Amino acid sequence: MRRSFKAILGTAVLALVVGGCSGSADDPPDTSAQDSSTSSADGSFPKTVVSGPADSGVDITIESRPKSIVSLSPTATETLFAIGAGDQVVAVDSQSDYPTDAPKTDLSAYTPSLEAIVGYEPDLVIASDDIGGLVSGLVTAQIPTLLLPAATSIDDAYAQIERVGDATGREAEADSVVEQTRTRIEDAVASVPAGELTYFHELDAELYTVTSQSFVGQLYGLFGLTSIADGAGSNYPQLAAESVVTDDPDIIFLADSQCCGVTAELVAARPGWSSMQAVRDGRIYAMDEDLSSRWGPRIADQVEAIAAVLTGDK
Repeated sequence: MRRSFKAILGTAVLALVVGGCSGSADDPPDTSAQDSSTSSADGSFPKTVVSGPADSGVDITIESRPKSIVSLSPTATETLFAIGAGDQVVAVDSQSDYPTDAPKTDLSAYTPSLEAIVGYEPDLVIASDDIGGLVSGLVTAQIPTLLLPAATSIDDAYAQIERVGDATGREAEADSVVEQTRTRIEDAVASVPAGELTYFHELDAELYTVTSQSFVGQLYGLFGLTSIADGAGSNYPQLAAESVVTDDPDIIFLADSQCCGVTAELVAARPGWSSMQAVRDGRIYAMDEDLSSRWGPRIADQVEAIAAVLTGDK
């Protein structure tokens, strides 16, 4: 299975394997400048940057502008290239498939090899979580590690982009990316008439899904959409087929078409599903599963894709 579902479900079940969802849209983390960096405003080094969740991370010191970055997070990889730091990246993990010119390797973010990472002689490593003693090993090797767990809100995503900008000496570029992303999201939301609809966001054929409190659920919530999984006990619950049919969502979003070949036709053919409003109205939409599971600059693409569904342009 591709990273998208693993990234989302791992966030909920393993807490910080690739995420660490501990907040919600109603309780966004502090995104003040102190959370990103305590360096001087001119972008000079050394810098002190927060590694880990903005409200409970630890300070790390980056002595000079990184020239050999290893990214063990697809979201971090996308962010690095979006802010113009791509020429500072020497290696990215095996799941970092965007942009296509990123220096992809067989490095694993799930079972990181300290020896393999150190072999690239990085002066900064960015990862989603401290797995298998990664950070302590890199500390011993005197390599600073910036941990960026899964964003818990849109503001958290913006703050992480800014934190990557601080850590790489690309503050102005990061600020610009945040502003452009914010504007695109606002424009996409404004393009859709206000309404109240329910949805089922399918992560895989075993019917794992998201609630409105999850990160992607908050993106749907910008349009007034509500997940039928709300109240299920976690942000990424598994629903029974009977429950989905009974709750009868207005829209079904498929985040498992690329990885698993799930199509609208296969969904409609499931026992009992033909009675659902979304199936009857043909409102089953395949979504890009990477956009649905990453929290970097391409969240604007995801929001625009949702807007296209709601306006009938998809």
